[in-house]
Amino acid sequence: METLNPSKPSNTAIEVEDDDGYVEYVPVKKRRAMEVQKILHRKGLKSSNPTSVDPTTSSDPTADLSSDPDHPKLPESKPSLLIKASQLKRDLPEITPTEQLVQQEIEMIEHLSDRKTLMSVRELAKGITYTEPLATGWKPPSAIRHMSPKEADTVRRQWHILVEGDDVPPPIKNFKDMRLPEPILKKLKEKGIVQPTPIQVQGLPVILSGRDMIGIAFTGSGKTLVFVLPLIMVALQEEVMMPIMPGEGPFGLVVCPSRELARQTYEVVEQFLVPLKENGYPELRPLLCIGGVDMRSQLEVVKKGVHIVVATPGRLKDLLAKKKMSLDNCRYLTLDEADRLVDLGFEDDIREVFDHFKAQRQTLLFSATMPKKIQNFARSALVKPVTVNVGRAGAANLDVIQEVEYVKQEAKIVYLLECLQKTPPPVLIFCENKADVDDIHEYLLLKGVEAVAIHGGKDQEEREYAISSFKAGKKDVLVATDVASKGLDFPDIQHVINYDMPAEIENYVHRIGRTGRCGKTGIATTFINKNQSETTLLDLKHLLQEAKQRIPPVLGELNDPMEDVDAITNASGVKGCAYCGGLGHRIRDCPKLEHQKSLAIAGSRRDYFGSGGYRGEI
Repeated sequence: METLNPSKPSNTAIEVEDDDGYVEYVPVKKRRAMEVQKILHRKGLKSSNPTSVDPTTSSDPTADLSSDPDHPKLPESKPSLLIKASQLKRDLPEITPTEQLVQQEIEMIEHLSDRKTLMSVRELAKGITYTEPLATGWKPPSAIRHMSPKEADTVRRQWHILVEGDDVPPPIKNFKDMRLPEPILKKLKEKGIVQPTPIQVQGLPVILSGRDMIGIAFTGSGKTLVFVLPLIMVALQEEVMMPIMPGEGPFGLVVCPSRELARQTYEVVEQFLVPLKENGYPELRPLLCIGGVDMRSQLEVVKKGVHIVVATPGRLKDLLAKKKMSLDNCRYLTLDEADRLVDLGFEDDIREVFDHFKAQRQTLLFSATMPKKIQNFARSALVKPVTVNVGRAGAANLDVIQEVEYVKQEAKIVYLLECLQKTPPPVLIFCENKADVDDIHEYLLLKGVEAVAIHGGKDQEEREYAISSFKAGKKDVLVATDVASKGLDFPDIQHVINYDMPAEIENYVHRIGRTGRCGKTGIATTFINKNQSETTLLDLKHLLQEAKQRIPPVLGELNDPMEDVDAITNASGVKGCAYCGGLGHRIRDCPKLEHQKSLAIAGSRRDYFGSGGYRGEI
């Protein structure tokens, strides 16, 4: 019996020798190939390519047809994207796990650094960029000006100063050659400052020359004078050229992350303005612009005309938004503890402040812990910046003896009294949260210890009383959160106690830096226990190793994955974490980065529910 396959033409019918009427199954591939042959036959097309079908497939009818010269050939099929991708992967050179990790870290750092935080919205929108630094009328003596690069490098090596940048001004080893006014030189001698510190040797000539600068130096190294003295010089120069009118100003602005640091900086500025006025120089009016203080008293100074403003971001932003103060004439800006300003979430506030500048300004950034991510996006907005680095960014002060002790959580408050016996007062005690500050303060008072406390939840009067009475020596112990850890200068502190080991190693460096200042030695005692993460403890271990301090057994026993990452460090150029500067982990394991991400998510949720208003500074 002869049966035709309905899907095939009659001339290609298949004979089946089966009495039961069985029809052989024709696979889809075979049927499609035959359909293609039929279409090609109709159009009279002939393919010159004999390799259109895989000849190894004997069951495929097109295998026989392709070898037939009278038959049209199938067109060559293109390889799929999947096949192409696999071929490309095979062709790529093999990447080692180390190289892959370095590449991931570089991408993360670039992603973190792509925001030009230090540029105003107007400058970004209009594409305004400045190519040349601001010119100043300052010139050092001819011997300094004609110093060869080799001589300058020799001086920097002697003072352990590292510099980056183009045409870096030469270092100056004494204040007299910096051409500072005589009253300022006399005041420095009165304060016992007869020779500049390393950051001042290089930092002052750079700033006096009008260059933008990133200044990194360990705690207690005299960074405040590096930006205060040039600020006074700029204000003097502007006042002599064009006296300020009522309602105008300022010429210079310093932004600090906390009220206490702003007040301390303001007091340093005042100390040098008084002798200038007494010696017949033009009067320069400074203004302390912080929250928690009646705004009317601040506005009275602005109405007279103000030359120098020291401010916290919240109140400054408030005054500018209400048009009570203008930055039209401002040409000098310092961000003190710049990394802290960014960490506290003041980025947007600072950018809004930048929107009020009408022309180019000289911008300076200072901190003891300035990780690569801050330096990178700062460098993108500064004009031919000079980076002056004294020691590794984030390194601990070598004048501090660091002692780490394992103390159980429940025994800490009792052991605290024993620790207070190590040295005579004054002593600083740091805690992570406000509740612990209040508890310890109350406990010490019950034990008869003369103590005061400070944290962000207290009102301005209480905060000022605590700081002033502690500085004056009326109180023996100050219990504080990290609000008192950044930049504050307490005289003759011999002992700092970390009741809690902070989660971020940067905060630890700043805390212990409240002692061992200006060449003096001090002790820092830190309590650790199982409450701290292993990453934090590894950072602490590496910091102790770097400072050649004794490492307690509890830290020495930790399994340290960073011991095998020399190749990563050499390849990426970053030792430890590029985000926070910790030496015990890489950026992918950074606790600070995780914390910032969670804060950003929490902030976006708050915005969704309509919270608003000005952010108050801590």
